[in-house]
Amino acid sequence: MNGIDKKAARRSLAPLAALVLTAAAAVFWQTPARSAEDAVVIPPPAMDEKAAGGTEKAIFAGGCFWGVQGVFQHVKGVSKAVSGYAGGSAEHAVYEVVGTGRTGHAESVEITYDPSKVTYGQLLQVYFSVAHNPTQLNYQGPDQGTQYRSTIFAENDEQKKIAESYIAQLDKAKVFSKPIVTTLETGKTFYPAEDYHQDFLTLNPNYPYIVYNDLPKIENLKALFPALYSEKPVLVLASSKS
Repeated sequence: MNGIDKKAARRSLAPLAALVLTAAAAVFWQTPARSAEDAVVIPPPAMDEKAAGGTEKAIFAGGCFWGVQGVFQHVKGVSKAVSGYAGGSAEHAVYEVVGTGRTGHAESVEITYDPSKVTYGQLLQVYFSVAHNPTQLNYQGPDQGTQYRSTIFAENDEQKKIAESYIAQLDKAKVFSKPIVTTLETGKTFYPAEDYHQDFLTLNPNYPYIVYNDLPKIENLKALFPALYSEKPVLVLASSKS
């Protein structure tokens, strides 16, 4: 069974839920009849990087990388968003092995962006508000395990300071009903995931898991951050073939 089939087997909805995705889906997931994660309106970070030109990278983990990648592919100023693994070794950066939860990796997304168009702080605002729920410890929605943890893999000291400051700011403002459990890790290498995971949201918009858990995130991004929203996503596979 290939990777897509294995993931489909683990995450597929009940047949009726796959057709209607309403009350039956709610019963299947044992959650209210709504998107798995509602967006939360949060203030921008008080500390941010300078809006300089060039490109930088940011790495975020927040549950299944399909949805996180899909969100950031729609953010203006982002030129690339790649699904992958961070937090463990190169040897074990393989989907089936990471899925055991014993490798130290988290499903992550590496974002290449232009700080003159979107800053690190703005990416963090999208990450905390739309891309995932930062109060869930080692799970996101239906996905359980440390490989689905909420983690920021800071690329440098400035990113680490900005992230630490923002987490403290949001906790103090009590914008979430529970404390933020997002961790910060530094000095970790990012390893791209297999091709069949790249651009998964865009290529599979009718896949039940995507419909229920991830497409609402795109709508939330568009509604809450209209100035940052790009209708056309930047795709990994398309850019690699160009």
